[in-house]
Amino acid sequence: MPTTKTPGEKTLREGSAQKRAAILAAARELFLAEGFDRSSVDAVAARAKVSKRTVYDYFGDKRTLLQAVVDGVGQSLITTIRRTLDDTLTALPGTADLEDALIAFSMRIATDMLGSAEYATLQRLVRAESGHLPHRGYNSMADTPDEALAERFAAFAEAGLLDVPDPRLAADQFIALTFGVPLDRLGSANAVEDPRVRPLVTEGVRTFLRAYRTT
Repeated sequence: MPTTKTPGEKTLREGSAQKRAAILAAARELFLAEGFDRSSVDAVAARAKVSKRTVYDYFGDKRTLLQAVVDGVGQSLITTIRRTLDDTLTALPGTADLEDALIAFSMRIATDMLGSAEYATLQRLVRAESGHLPHRGYNSMADTPDEALAERFAAFAEAGLLDVPDPRLAADQFIALTFGVPLDRLGSANAVEDPRVRPLVTEGVRTFLRAYRTT
């Protein structure tokens, strides 16, 4: 049976993908409903219809299980971001269409990602259970979304649409302008719940293009 090791070098079983998914789903439901401290490994095992020993064999301990749940939600959101990039920013737009393409991308993120149950789940788990995660402010998505956007900006620069000497810096600034402003002003960049998000995101895109558009 394939195995893996935690940072503490405890050997864990990879085991059945179906069982792993069932354990993660059960743990996610319980952590959200009952909280980490009140959710026992016995309860997770019972809900997943596996033995308690299987939970320990697959995940080692409850903290590692929580981190696996948070990481799984983060990976789901990264998939959403990459799909949105592919849908809106893969084909190189004309100069006149660049604003529309960037607004379309931003609004899809503000609805399909920031307005999703997955994002709400991630926020709840990180806020409520930060003391049980590897460190305060633990981010299961890390820099992946920023780097993926930077790759698209680099492609736009190569095509002569943007002047971005540092694509990663441009991506960070784009995110700050489009999502950071509504987060700071409204407390959320979720366009599903708040119609005030769209005009702020749109103006953020326009501000970004005033700085970086080549013509």
